[in-house]
Amino acid sequence: MEKVQIKVMDNGSYRVSGDVELIDVDGNVFETKKVFSLCRCGLSSRKPFCDGTHKGTFESCVRAEKVLND
Repeated sequence: MEKVQIKVMDNGSYRVSGDVELIDVDGNVFETKKVFSLCRCGLSSRKPFCDGTHKGTFESCVRAEKVLND
């Protein structure tokens, strides 16, 4: 099975790739493609999907903490 990847994009969406099922709180399934983007700014008119509305209005550059092995 292919590993699902969720990539946090700088100043933008969550980019999801792989074989994943996206459902709402009631169990209804959203139709998705192999790669799609989820809104992170809250401004999209296509929630939960990103429509690009964030461009120029949303800033967030998240990085995972690097752990050094001793």
